[in-house]
Amino acid sequence: MTLSEELRARGLIAQWTNEEEICKMIDAGKATFYIGFDCTADSLTAGHFMALVLMKRLQMAGNKPIALIGGGTTMIGDPSGRTDMRKMLTREDIDHNAECFRKQMERFIEFGEGKAQMVNNADWLLNLNYIEFLREVGPHFSVNNMLRAECYKQRMEKGLSFFEFNYMIMQSYDFYYLFKNYNCNMQFGGDDQWSNMLGGTELIRRKLGKDAHAMTITLLTDSQGKKMGKTAGNAVWLDPNKTSPFEFYQYWRNVGDADVLKCIRMLTFLPLEQIDEMDKWEGSELNKAKEILAFELTEMVHGTEEATKAQETARSLFAGAANSENMPEAEVTEEDFKDGKIDIMTLLQKGGLVGSRSEARRNIQQGGVEADGKKVTDPFLTFDQDQLKAGLVVKRGKKNFVRMILK
Repeated sequence: MTLSEELRARGLIAQWTNEEEICKMIDAGKATFYIGFDCTADSLTAGHFMALVLMKRLQMAGNKPIALIGGGTTMIGDPSGRTDMRKMLTREDIDHNAECFRKQMERFIEFGEGKAQMVNNADWLLNLNYIEFLREVGPHFSVNNMLRAECYKQRMEKGLSFFEFNYMIMQSYDFYYLFKNYNCNMQFGGDDQWSNMLGGTELIRRKLGKDAHAMTITLLTDSQGKKMGKTAGNAVWLDPNKTSPFEFYQYWRNVGDADVLKCIRMLTFLPLEQIDEMDKWEGSELNKAKEILAFELTEMVHGTEEATKAQETARSLFAGAANSENMPEAEVTEEDFKDGKIDIMTLLQKGGLVGSRSEARRNIQQGGVEADGKKVTDPFLTFDQDQLKAGLVVKRGKKNFVRMILK
């Protein structure tokens, strides 16, 4: 099976330009392609998985990835899928985040001479002269077409600033610059980026002539992948200091029955023949599939040792055993206690298991909360400092655990 056939079989491709040429190029390992990452935080999330795994697949087939760090575009902020404007970051914050990204990407792709490259669009965008840039790029973009672009729709409802309106042109210029200076002939991105990506392909054609072969591919569900990176309102980070290996494992262990095989197909490197057999699984067998997914992805990000620990801890907890050594922890301080006591609703909040006391009370009343293996029926149940010094395992529902500790 060729690489292009595998990408189709894994359900990764939404649409592409120059399909026949793209297939020939990536199958022969001749593509130099880029994927962009705006560094809005100091860690990548589970939502970046699809792009990282794709880069790895393509590099394994001989193609050369360029990881484009958006040091310049991050200063504007991508309006795609947003109803509000992104927080503006300082140059120092962006540089720090970019370095964090590189360290995490090195677990997926191999950097070095003749291998993957990492470049930062701040190196060319921040030095542009505004008038010259408008003269060089502006005539090639129709405002009418830009306003119809999918990436602006949600922002148009509440007001799209001219500041953000420039994002499409900047992203398009990135592809043009990489094409000219890095021999980059292909770009990949999420399906919500299609308009921006076509802008770059068209800019290359208009500036360099119809014989300039710039190609565009969008991932089928990368926009969903961005949502995939969040659970219960919190991001699922690749940094173990922000999301522990156990929490990361549990996130994937808890995917819905309808999504588990889709995730295995798109995100793991298991053979398609094995996954096709798993497609026949039903009922309790899907729990086994979820364990496989969780272990494979945790191993990819955190290594075999941490993935094994997370799996053993999860199995122990589901079996009702007391081993909580590797589960996520949350701290409380003496200031959280009143008259030497702390109530279960506060612990649920402090542990990140609920968003409010009213949600905590509702979960308790519905019988969904346990403390050290005992069901909690009283929302005002309290614990003393000695109990928290020893560590108290609080559980919400069947799959959400945290060990509360007094520090």
